[in-house]
Amino acid sequence: GHEAILIIGDFTAMIGDPSGRSVTRPQLTHDQVLSNATSYQEQAFKILSRDRSRVVFNGEWFQSMRFEEVIKLNSRVTLQQMLVREDFRDRLDQGHPIRAHEIQYPIMQGWDSVMIKADVELGGTDQLFNIMVGRDLQRDEGMPQQVAMVMPILEGLDGRQKMSKSLENYAALNESPAEMFGKLMSIGDDLMPRYFKVLLREDVPDGEHPMDSKKSLARRVTARFHSVEQADIALKEFELRFSRRDLEHANLPLFSPEGPACDLVSIVVEAYARCFEIVKSRSEARRLIEGGSVQWDGEKIVEPKASLPPGSSGVLKLDKTHAVRIP
Repeated sequence: GHEAILIIGDFTAMIGDPSGRSVTRPQLTHDQVLSNATSYQEQAFKILSRDRSRVVFNGEWFQSMRFEEVIKLNSRVTLQQMLVREDFRDRLDQGHPIRAHEIQYPIMQGWDSVMIKADVELGGTDQLFNIMVGRDLQRDEGMPQQVAMVMPILEGLDGRQKMSKSLENYAALNESPAEMFGKLMSIGDDLMPRYFKVLLREDVPDGEHPMDSKKSLARRVTARFHSVEQADIALKEFELRFSRRDLEHANLPLFSPEGPACDLVSIVVEAYARCFEIVKSRSEARRLIEGGSVQWDGEKIVEPKASLPPGSSGVLKLDKTHAVRIP
């Protein structure tokens, strides 16, 4: 019976949410925010019903706000309230700066709740403070206070930090079935209980081989955001590529190195960028090579200074989930 309202923070995103951050976020331009908003909606409507949802931009109310109104809004909260946040407190203790504009973020997010008359606000556990500011502002306006519904933060594919595009440890909802499946297969076995609990609300099956459990997880999540048929195809393709190590007959992206450079580091960086839209630095590429992740036609190459002969053709495996075919 609720109407889902998706708020695009075209104004708040130009500040950058300080939640869980040890340093100030880089500020985005309005054009960058609007570009990101297209991707946000594409992913959100894999979950929300587009016909039963409303999209609003908080620039609709902040853009017309006079500076006098900004001052009045700021007067409703105290500096002590803002600095009680754990992330701000940690930065103070460590001598890291807190910029004045960052303190505006929870106030602005709270005002969003007033403007849309929210009765339930969903967010990660790192958003609890911001949501509670919204409750305080609603109370001041004589409105019913929204319910705070917070969700657990999922660790990224690296198992160390929260899943984040900026940390390149994420699986996006609008990625291809094969890419989504492959990324989920790359998580460590120690992450399996957490992913099963958060994504499937289940425990890892007792007595099942970790690889079988991981395939089940990847297939079910891929089916949720794509289809059962596409998830089954991704599973078969993964087994063909990696479980059976039959890359020669797998459907791999075609990649032709550009320019005269044929050193392996340059080729690995370029292949990630062009075929998978993954940005890898040259130092990251060297580490992959030295760690034995990179293979040329089934043979590991561990020498970063290695190169491929001009005109070479074959299969280049970049890591355990990415490979390309050089025609």
